[in-house]
Amino acid sequence: MKKDSKYKIAVGILILIIIVLGFFLVSKPKKAAVRVPAVVKGRIAIIIDDLGYNLNNLRVLEQIRRPLTCSVLPNLEYSRRAAEELHARGYHVILHLPMEPQEKYGLEKNTILTSMDEETIRSILRQDLSSIVYAEGVSNHMGSRATEDPATMEAIFKELKKRRLYFLDSYVSSKSVCSQLAAKISLGFAKRDVFLDNKSEPAYIKQQIYKLKSRAGFYGYAIGIGHDRKATLEVLKEMIPELEKEGYRMVFVSDVIKQGAPKRLKR
Repeated sequence: MKKDSKYKIAVGILILIIIVLGFFLVSKPKKAAVRVPAVVKGRIAIIIDDLGYNLNNLRVLEQIRRPLTCSVLPNLEYSRRAAEELHARGYHVILHLPMEPQEKYGLEKNTILTSMDEETIRSILRQDLSSIVYAEGVSNHMGSRATEDPATMEAIFKELKKRRLYFLDSYVSSKSVCSQLAAKISLGFAKRDVFLDNKSEPAYIKQQIYKLKSRAGFYGYAIGIGHDRKATLEVLKEMIPELEKEGYRMVFVSDVIKQGAPKRLKR
């Protein structure tokens, strides 16, 4: 009888040990799966220019759902509303500042001219910024003459520096002084690499996006400018997911400036 009792006790203890060990094995936290970060082949920032004339392409634009920087012209019927609508949808907004081109035709209201004095230039800039709510930077609309003129650009850059805004050079003149001047006064700055839609043909736009991708892969980043046109936006909606699958990351222009642009080698 005593042997049976001892046997039962031993079996009971053994079962208890097995249960306790099983509990610890089951409850022991598993090591979290380590995610290997995807290799980013390059950062791509795309600006959509000339917004403000209407809201016709807003529906197509919002379907892209990726970081885009939207450049809004001032003094137009839909300027303020476009800036508000775009900001509400998560896009970054900048002022598309009308500036003097070499050929003086089709100028927007209050276009900044190289003949203007500093106070007039800064006054126009202040008025335009007040009409484009949420603007975090400025780009030049036209401006092939103005961006070559140090005095004009210095007047603009002083105001931007004061307001902690950046400048995006649409780079419509190879003689632009913007890069050197921005570096001199430590102003946030970026420069356009590729125009995407000098022709409003889908095949051409795709070709330009491939060119932009190539530059991003070589330099680490690239900046492209397209316009508020249905064809451009439709192509972007189609191609951006493809670029992401290949390892390219869409970013805002401000991200390129904040994270720092890699020093570019001469090709």
